[in-house]
Amino acid sequence: MRHRSNQFGKAIGILILALALTSASANAGVPTDQIKTTVDKALVVLNDPRLKPPARLKERRDQLRQILFARFDFTEMAKRALGANWRRRTPQEQEEFVRLFTDVLERAYAEIIESYSDEKITYIYERIDGTYADVSSKILTSKGDEYSINYKAHLVSNEWKVYDVVAENISLVNNYRSQFNRVIANGSYEELVRRLKDKAEFTGAPKK
Repeated sequence: MRHRSNQFGKAIGILILALALTSASANAGVPTDQIKTTVDKALVVLNDPRLKPPARLKERRDQLRQILFARFDFTEMAKRALGANWRRRTPQEQEEFVRLFTDVLERAYAEIIESYSDEKITYIYERIDGTYADVSSKILTSKGDEYSINYKAHLVSNEWKVYDVVAENISLVNNYRSQFNRVIANGSYEELVRRLKDKAEFTGAPKK
């Protein structure tokens, strides 16, 4: 299952870099165009020699967070990850859960995007259905492994926001929901919150 976990982690990192590398960008639609703008800004930070020393790690990640996390709809992701339990929470609890879930994803992606090395991306299709879009791609790693990545986005105030990443037909959000539901069923929502606050819990990509 470690291979599957690495795929999820790489999926988050690939979102940051994919559109800058694909040869199919000429056929891209509006969702791709908007993400590419974000990617171009991120690449400036990643390639800035002044930010490469270990002493500048926090500054580099802070800049990437500001640029890249604007492309994720964390409220929607958190809502879907919590599932039916979302409606049972107060507005204050929902706000706290979004923050905690965002922290989980940040820990999952932070080191991955900085370890990027020669992955090749081919876009299969981009499908838009009203205010929803799917962007499907195949990733070829430097080791010759190939796997599929599908980005799900929706339109929010003229911006396409990613609300799920599907690696090899396995949803990132659905996997977190399975974990969260299990914790709540075996304990309580309060137990889930406690574990989310524990920096050692839910690190990296979710497992089946």
